[in-house]
Amino acid sequence: MKQPDEKKMRLFFACWPDDAERAAMAAWQPALRDLCGGRVMRADTLHATLVFLGEVAEHRLQALQLAAREVNCPGFELILTTVHYWGHNHIAYAAPDAIPPHLSELVGELEQSLRRHRFHFDARPYKPHVTLLRNAQWSDAHLPPMKAVRWQVNDFVLVQSLHDEQGAKYEVLANFPLQDA
Repeated sequence: MKQPDEKKMRLFFACWPDDAERAAMAAWQPALRDLCGGRVMRADTLHATLVFLGEVAEHRLQALQLAAREVNCPGFELILTTVHYWGHNHIAYAAPDAIPPHLSELVGELEQSLRRHRFHFDARPYKPHVTLLRNAQWSDAHLPPMKAVRWQVNDFVLVQSLHDEQGAKYEVLANFPLQDA
């Protein structure tokens, strides 16, 4: 039963790059901003969301971590090769040319486990991406090619989204290794 003063946390699962991978992604941002304008995402916030949960009651945090530990998928390489623009939300983002099969498997298993544990989440076809710019302006024209970023994904994380005077701030709450990692 929901308590009226129950604390909620804004949460999502993500692939979280290491410092070198994050720096390689951030290197795309200056040229992209010159083309599209907008606001550059802070390098420490770059990630690829797997499942967005939204507001979750704090007392369900342990069950959420249990659901994530039930996922049993191998690690994989994610190669970000292109930049795209979503006009509906004015975002420029990095994406792979093809979705690695193990990434699709990871998202599918995570969603199934979350359903088994009765978590609600934003269910939609999965499109892996890393947001590079917000408030960007672009047309339907192709953005120029960028140097590929090779990202070895050996784990995924549970992240809390917080806000401060600089905007979104993300805190990694738990880490979940993938097989062979």
